[in-house]
Amino acid sequence: MISQLFEVGMMICFGFSWPIACVKAYNGRTTKGISIYSVTLILTGYAFGITYKILNGNINYVIIAYILNFTIVSIYALIYIRNYKIEKKITKI
Repeated sequence: MISQLFEVGMMICFGFSWPIACVKAYNGRTTKGISIYSVTLILTGYAFGITYKILNGNINYVIIAYILNFTIVSIYALIYIRNYKIEKKITKI
């Protein structure tokens, strides 16, 4: 039980940074400072964590944090794609 609290704590700490990064990237309208490879690696890590929870039969409230973080990082990836298209459009003009 106590280990789950530490796991949730870790996920909450990671989770608070992503919405801030999303807003900054969205407003910045640039891909500078964003590595799509790192974002993909992070998404893969969250997917592994979710899969582990399911396969291990350890489905509890912690999985909510994994799914929430995965969702927010997915939004961040979509913002990256949006910003990439904006940058491409600007460089064509």
